[in-house]
Amino acid sequence: MHPETLLTLAGIFAASVWTPGPNNAMLAASGATFGFRRTVPHLLGVALGFPVMIFCVGLGLGFVFEAFPVLKDLLRIIGIALLLWVAWKIATMASASRADREAQPFTFLQAAAFQWVNPKAWAMAISIVSVFVSPDHVLLHSLIVAVVSAALGLTSASGWTGFGHAMQRVLARPGRLRAFNLVMAGTILLGVAYLVRDALI
Repeated sequence: MHPETLLTLAGIFAASVWTPGPNNAMLAASGATFGFRRTVPHLLGVALGFPVMIFCVGLGLGFVFEAFPVLKDLLRIIGIALLLWVAWKIATMASASRADREAQPFTFLQAAAFQWVNPKAWAMAISIVSVFVSPDHVLLHSLIVAVVSAALGLTSASGWTGFGHAMQRVLARPGRLRAFNLVMAGTILLGVAYLVRDALI
């Protein structure tokens, strides 16, 4: 892969993983509620789960979904339902002390598995693979794309978790934390609205 192509790929990934979205809203809310250390498995699941997924798509899994569109539709429905559930869970977390008793942050496997039913992740994986993975170098290019995704995903997931954690002092009062979590839940709902609109067009 040429250096210019690699830089373009990195730029696209950077713009995609750092902009607000469901994963980043979930990480920020978790960092604010549970702290950075307890959110590490969640952030690693996000940062490493997507590269594994995009590597598999590069090796040919994407063609399966292109051949059987009903599978993509099913994943979209499951993903939207999960996003709505996550938004509700975030919106109803009242305080850090209550969260310690009643809730737990995502585990590594939960966060990694979520990427496989995330409609935005599938759209990005298929579009990236179709542009940057050459049929003549499928394995190598898929690996490069996955490594770039992992590197930038780790910076983004850590950054958004750190942002939430840094807000803990500001959000020490339950009312402030609740308002923050409502904003994060609203961010997820905006993403759901976009996905639904995109499906209907």
